[in-house]
Amino acid sequence: NRLSSLIFWGAPGCGKTTIARILADHTESHFEQLSAIFSGVGDLKKVFEAARLRRRTGRGTLLFVDEIHRFNKAQQDAFLPVMEDGTITLIGATTENPSFELNAALLSRCQVFVLKRLDDEALEKLLERAEKEFDKKLPLTQDARATLKALADGDGRYLLTMVEQVIHQPKELDVDDLTALVQKRRPVYDKKDDSHYNLISALHKSMRGSDADAALYWFSRMLAGGEDPRYLARRITRMAYEDIGLASPQGLSICIDAWNAYERLGSPEGELAIAQALVYLATAPKSNAVYVAYKRARKSARTYGSLMPPKHILNAPTKLMKQQGYGDGYQYDHDVEGGFSGQNYFPDDMQRESYYTPKGDGFEKNIKEKLDEWAARRNAKNNQK
Repeated sequence: NRLSSLIFWGAPGCGKTTIARILADHTESHFEQLSAIFSGVGDLKKVFEAARLRRRTGRGTLLFVDEIHRFNKAQQDAFLPVMEDGTITLIGATTENPSFELNAALLSRCQVFVLKRLDDEALEKLLERAEKEFDKKLPLTQDARATLKALADGDGRYLLTMVEQVIHQPKELDVDDLTALVQKRRPVYDKKDDSHYNLISALHKSMRGSDADAALYWFSRMLAGGEDPRYLARRITRMAYEDIGLASPQGLSICIDAWNAYERLGSPEGELAIAQALVYLATAPKSNAVYVAYKRARKSARTYGSLMPPKHILNAPTKLMKQQGYGDGYQYDHDVEGGFSGQNYFPDDMQRESYYTPKGDGFEKNIKEKLDEWAARRNAKNNQK
């Protein structure tokens, strides 16, 4: 008959509040419910004081806080002393990732349970229990029944709301009748919450994995959730740099053109241009060689500090600079056979680094051949010295 404080993390309608009520009954605790959206520190103090009085009579208090991530740091800290002294047992419910939204101190005092969205089997059980409660079958064809569960999108509460609209219909409904009767539930998606980052991650990795169909699915999911197509155009343009690179350099132009097309056409026609750019990237040869090279070069820049360029590649506009050896020995590459001198362009106090290693796919195959040729000529020149 003991219960530690808990955090329930899950989608809307997966049973967070119901489970909390069951636990309160099971432990014979007083059930107190607050919503972080409508409550402040003053409300918490009243609940804590009532819980202290209740505790003196030997009865515990289970405090259920819905949308607990909406509380700020100070409000979350208010729970700590009353959790530690046993005044309350806290059950917090959140649709957001607790690791990002809840204080470390609060999390360390709670067990976190991840509640999954209801699958088809669970939704079917809810329908059967609803039919038993109403003592009648839902007037739906088999396809319409499947559609009803699909419209719920894993939300049991929303499913039961639709059941109440359907159960007393005088005739059997097919799919078209059902969709005309019930309002389609908007997909669980918030442009600022966890699902936003999960879906853009799925879109990016599907493109990187050359799965055009999966990329289009996640692209469509985000649009259906109300995502701004401009955000998707910007992210897809970034993919052209990060994952396609010089293996298919025209990918960048295609993304920019698609972005511009959307700005000219608007929705929904402009979204087709972005979709076309996405498919191009998914089916293009892939290379992150420039992305990796850039990160390596940034690291070297931080490591080596303010080293001067070698004097032979510095301009000498003054007599003093010429006396210091600026520009001495510089070879103008256009005047060298093959247009390649093989000179050193790194600082004198720094060994030559290799950042860019093309993978040899698509257009980078030509680049790799040229770089290999230049490397061989550079090494030959150094060996002669």
